Amino acid sequence: MLKHLTSRLVLRGEFVQLEPMQTGHASALAEAAALGELWNLEYTTVPTPQRMPAMIEEALQKRQQGEQFPFVVRLLKNDRIVGATRYYFIEPEHRNLSIGYTWYAEDVQRTAVNSECKLMLLEYAFETLNCISVQWHTDHRNKRSQAAIKRLGAKFEGVLRNHKIMPDGAVRHTHCFSMLDSEWPAAKEFLQQRISR
Repeated sequence: MLKHLTSRLVLRGEFVQLEPMQTGHASALAEAAALGELWNLEYTTVPTPQRMPAMIEEALQKRQQGEQFPFVVRLLKNDRIVGATRYYFIEPEHRNLSIGYTWYAEDVQRTAVNSECKLMLLEYAFETLNCISVQWHTDHRNKRSQAAIKRLGAKFEGVLRNHKIMPDGAVRHTHCFSMLDSEWPAAKEFLQQRISR
């Protein structure tokens, strides 16, 4: 699995391209996060512009250790970085991973961007990495994210109570979802139809 997650991995769709996160992406990611001041959302951990280089450095260290694989999201029509996402909890021996740490600039939210990103990430996970399961974890307050994950066809697995302490001191209960390889074909069809609309 890890041999397929290299610095040369680029996933290209009709609207967006996912490319490996690099230190040089800091200013573009900071600009994307500034649209809507995403760091002020209580249920996310989008870094402030000042914290963006440190977030990237931490993500790259985890990539080097084989724990995560962070991407930036590039909007193809204007070659602009509009967000970030990543694979994490990568477990080659169990053929599963999680998708998360996802955020988008305010002006591309509720567009085809998220659907295409999920299509490419899931397609690569199930069809190239040969995963048998993909998971998501989200804050109990993030109802929009929970609804979006359910629309993909993922199943709700339960809640990890008092799971994390957020930067603002709030206690997060983590809602857990998963999709199996047998459920992927239906989800793929749904995402393709959604993007075509």
